[in-house]
Amino acid sequence: MRIMVINGPNLNLLGRREPGLYGDKTLSWIEGELRDLGSELGMVVECLQSNHEGELVDIIQRAGRDSQGVILNAGAYTHTSVALRDAVLSCGVPVVEVHLTNPQAREEFRRVSLLADVCAGSIAGFGWHSYVLALLWFHHRQRG
Repeated sequence: MRIMVINGPNLNLLGRREPGLYGDKTLSWIEGELRDLGSELGMVVECLQSNHEGELVDIIQRAGRDSQGVILNAGAYTHTSVALRDAVLSCGVPVVEVHLTNPQAREEFRRVSLLADVCAGSIAGFGWHSYVLALLWFHHRQRG
């Protein structure tokens, strides 16, 4: 099983950007942990990040052709991007929305996800473990 982990804007700054809120782990560290766990579970994990909405749309479309599932942290685009929503809706593989923090416990504008209802599920508020939980869901789903 191949899983694509897609990260949106500003997630390349993890470890430096508001570590009190987002933690001190870098994106490359998280990606390494996910690849290692995926390997242990017999899965291939590919990780991509972009700060550009159109590029993220292209990546999600490719994920629908090249993977069996997507773990998506769309960052701020979660709350604003109809284009990402449409890409998720049409990609043809399950997408799990993840967030490091709990958007429901943050500013009002972060409490609305344009993606949640077109995703298989949402995992939020568990720091980098949100990604791990999503990867484990795909593993258990594959096993039946």
